[in-house]
Amino acid sequence: MTSFRKRENMLWLIILCFLSLCLFIACASKSNVPIAELVPPDKNILRVGVTTDAPPLIYKQGEEIVGLEADLARELAKILGKSLRFIELKWEDQIPALLDNRTDIIMSGMSITKMRQYRIAFSAPYFRTGQMALIRKGDEDRVPMAGYYGIFAWAPIIKIGMVEGTTGESFVKESFGATAKKICPFPTPKEAVDALKNYGINVFIYDAPMVYMLAAENESDLTPLPSLLTEEYLAWGIRKSDPELLDSANSFIETLKKDGRLNSTINRWIPFMNRD
Repeated sequence: MTSFRKRENMLWLIILCFLSLCLFIACASKSNVPIAELVPPDKNILRVGVTTDAPPLIYKQGEEIVGLEADLARELAKILGKSLRFIELKWEDQIPALLDNRTDIIMSGMSITKMRQYRIAFSAPYFRTGQMALIRKGDEDRVPMAGYYGIFAWAPIIKIGMVEGTTGESFVKESFGATAKKICPFPTPKEAVDALKNYGINVFIYDAPMVYMLAAENESDLTPLPSLLTEEYLAWGIRKSDPELLDSANSFIETLKKDGRLNSTINRWIPFMNRD
């Protein structure tokens, strides 16, 4: 009888542990629901999709979302007479969230590409940029790496890093996929920078504004190669079924260009780059 009760108690303990685990998983899953799903469409709210890992364009200082895109989003919301809600998403979720009407606009350092244009509309471009290489200090003295052709010549003996799902990944795969010793996609810029600093890769190719920022944050270890490897244009992603917002965004950009506020805002966050 005692042995039976022990087995019965053990069974109940296992059941309770299982139920607790299920409750924990359910709560964790609920807390991980993308914030976009918690903000329904509202004519008085501008829901802006952002991925806050791309300084100086969009990132966090403590709990505050800051950067060039954040400033422009605040101004756009003000012009539209709407309250602003930043919707934090993983980069790969930006376009799906927009198409699912979980956000209204993507303002997160997105480049215009032909493939993206099949799925979404883009505002007029507000900034000319491109891919740039970040390397360890000292390597620029030992290896001839003047722009694309320098990296191409060095490719057979190096490992090249980039961030998954970006135009940098497309550029690296198309340009160096057949020649580089190894190409290494990373989920985040931080992981790529850590690999570069720890000799896991030799070059990190990423959007120029972010390369400058990463170089500034790691100036004792890393340096940018200032030649642009590509030419790209940043713009805001909008659903093709929302021409009214697209027209408003284009009008906003045109006004900022004419009164000089666009250049002054860009210069505050990206002081070293040509903005033609």
